[in-house]
Amino acid sequence: MSDQNKSFFSVGFEFVLINKPLPYDLFVNSSAVKGKERFVRIYPNGGSLTKEEVLNFKHKYHQLYILEEQRDSYLRSLVQCEKADDVAKSEVIKDSAIVYLTKIFDEEKEFTTEYLGEAIEGCRDSVESMIDVIKDYDVKKVQELIGNLSFHDFYTYDHSINVSMYCIVLFQAWNPKASREDIVMAGLGGLLHDLGKIKIPTTIINNPGKLNDEEFAEIKKHPDYGKTLLAEGNYDMPGVDFNIISRIIHEHHENFNGTGYPSNMHGENIHVLARITAIADFFDAITTKRSYHDVLSVEDALEVMGKTVGKKLDPELFDLFVKNVSNIVLKGKVKDVLPDDFDPCQPHETLPFEKVPVNYKDKNIFEGNKSKEFGKIKSDFSISSDETKDKKKKAS
Repeated sequence: MSDQNKSFFSVGFEFVLINKPLPYDLFVNSSAVKGKERFVRIYPNGGSLTKEEVLNFKHKYHQLYILEEQRDSYLRSLVQCEKADDVAKSEVIKDSAIVYLTKIFDEEKEFTTEYLGEAIEGCRDSVESMIDVIKDYDVKKVQELIGNLSFHDFYTYDHSINVSMYCIVLFQAWNPKASREDIVMAGLGGLLHDLGKIKIPTTIINNPGKLNDEEFAEIKKHPDYGKTLLAEGNYDMPGVDFNIISRIIHEHHENFNGTGYPSNMHGENIHVLARITAIADFFDAITTKRSYHDVLSVEDALEVMGKTVGKKLDPELFDLFVKNVSNIVLKGKVKDVLPDDFDPCQPHETLPFEKVPVNYKDKNIFEGNKSKEFGKIKSDFSISSDETKDKKKKAS
């Protein structure tokens, strides 16, 4: 296939590698007629550009382009671009992730398992690049980074990317010795946790008002849908454990006390990455600014989330999450609670707070459990599908 029949994407001049071999080809559009682009290669894969040469390109050409098939190589090179800050790099990575998520959720295209597999591979590349950018971040720094990124009309895109970033930093806090492959699983699971919403009408997914019983019943099917979609593809991708991804997708709405859906699983029977995703899911839903509702401060968000600890959220992981939010004074003032059926995956016109019942026994969630084991980082545990069994063996 000639280059003219291939897809291209535009790149900023500041993201072109300098004094290092390029892992992609650089093109320009030589046609001034819209819809009749003609791409011409101006620099080859493997060549090394100087700062002066890139500046010369900037003066000479309006825009640079790279082959879509080389996007993953471009993403991996971003971390080496010294002139671009983390916000700029994250914006590029986010835009690429949205390209892949759009391929999954685009209603205009007929869904195929092959198409989904290609999109998942692209999502993995985006996660790999994001890990390089935020590898030394804590929760608070990720939250600030997200606040500086642009947002899009489709809630699922932004929310999934944000959840992925929070999953990466919380998992690394839980297991500082985690392998690169396991960290990728945490981020990829967060990015794909709402995969099953492919089969839910967007009129329901994007409804910021209160869902009726029939609509909410439909929403509750998305974990099963997502698990089935992965199983139908029978995917085999280097570095990706689809059994783990499937469990994250299927279990991220399970509650720690067994009241969640779709299977009423409880406690450590829920995969650790699904429990981490549940925390990331909840936190992003109430702290990320959207056009249709105000959000809570970090302090207030932790106060609200804390009222669900032991019921909705894993106490140990949430305690670790709080500890990973650095340099803030925890003085949350929101005393109301969110209802048991609050769904972080849904956009909300206003957060549906309810008054705390008179007999509600409030807890100081920031003191943590008095047990010596509470909040302890279990750095010697893997995230394999038999993670719970391994954990018990190692603890004995």
